Amino acid sequence: MTRAPDILCIGSVLWDVIGRSPSAMAFGADVPGRITRIPGGVALNIAMGLARFDLRVALLSALGSDPEGEELAAECRRLGLDTAFLYRSEDLPTDRYMAVEGANGLIAAIADAHSLEAAGDKILRPLTDGRLGSAQAPYSGAVALDGNLTGALLQTIAEGAAFAAADLRIAPASPGKAERLLPFVASGRGTLYVNLEEAGLLCHARFASAPEAALALVARGARRALVTHGGKPCADADATGAVSAAPPEVLVTRVTGAGDTFMAAHIAAELGGSAREDALNAALQAAAIHVSGEHPA
Repeated sequence: MTRAPDILCIGSVLWDVIGRSPSAMAFGADVPGRITRIPGGVALNIAMGLARFDLRVALLSALGSDPEGEELAAECRRLGLDTAFLYRSEDLPTDRYMAVEGANGLIAAIADAHSLEAAGDKILRPLTDGRLGSAQAPYSGAVALDGNLTGALLQTIAEGAAFAAADLRIAPASPGKAERLLPFVASGRGTLYVNLEEAGLLCHARFASAPEAALALVARGARRALVTHGGKPCADADATGAVSAAPPEVLVTRVTGAGDTFMAAHIAAELGGSAREDALNAALQAAAIHVSGEHPA
């Protein structure tokens, strides 16, 4: 890339191994279906979504120097993503994610992001060594960040000077990692993208609706929160209040990556100058297209 990136995507860049069956599945089910391997990881899913809107996207993550890593880096470049800032490890393998989906939704998933966690703050070096930013001139652009980083590293980002000027957009990666985002709630820095369950974990409460959850996150200290609730209305809340919108009704054929698609479309809309309500509706439309399978994964 000859020009500076429009946005940085920081977090997991890995291979997704997804098994999908058209049948409803119960515990222990053994059914026919399809198994695919595609580029994935929260940060990479968001990056691919942003690239569809003609944004220049740079990746900050850890990638092995193994054949899987070389293949994944080449695929990222083919998709138009900037891989120049990736931390390439000789010792760590390329991470992977495995999921099984049935007609009744996600059955089970395992995220093996141990290499990303082991790499730690090495992935952030471009933001302090002058390539993208420095202590004297912190990076001031947009950043999409996922919760696959360690809790300690996320706390450093939430409180550190290197990100003080950035437009931070943060996703937890999964409900199991939602509480890693608590430093962003405490610091009042960034925009959180969570689902209803994750909002409840961050607030140690249960919510009946997305607007209720989004407003509760703001009340706890979050600068801004977007909360989704499956096929029910989602919400965008900040200190001025909340706006809400309902997603289009579609036939759901896949679920993995829907939240990442929502986040990418919302960020792209806002970077393009869309108003708050318009950006929310654009994100819902993009997520609906994704879960309906109307464009390739």
